[in-house]
Amino acid sequence: MHIHKKIKLQLFNPEFEFQMSRSSGPGGQNVNKVNSKVQLFFDINGSQVLSDEEKEILMAKWSAKVDATGKMMFQSQEKRSQLQNKEIAIRKFYDALHKAFERKKIRKATKPSKGAIESRLKAKKVNADKKKNRRGEW
Repeated sequence: MHIHKKIKLQLFNPEFEFQMSRSSGPGGQNVNKVNSKVQLFFDINGSQVLSDEEKEILMAKWSAKVDATGKMMFQSQEKRSQLQNKEIAIRKFYDALHKAFERKKIRKATKPSKGAIESRLKAKKVNADKKKNRRGEW
């Protein structure tokens, strides 16, 4: 199955590990009582959904963000609700996964048109003449 189809069907959800803790974000009087911060952990090497090739790609692209055990962490503490933060963390994971497997657009070399070359040379000539006329004979 293609990776983008796996992302669209959200097949990774059963492989998530969540850890909740107290948030430093908004919450008013609730902030010291409720565990609204959500950390999502995803074990790349232990994933049943990813193929070996996809695991290698992720390990290479996310190498700076993956810990020694091969887990990637996404966290959210933007909202007061634990459920909303959980949804945000999941969305962050899928956005990052989508971006990791996005193909870069190949740049095609182009040449300037004849008209563009002519107008550039004409502008250079005008500028050169302008500077030449500034020179006064002392």
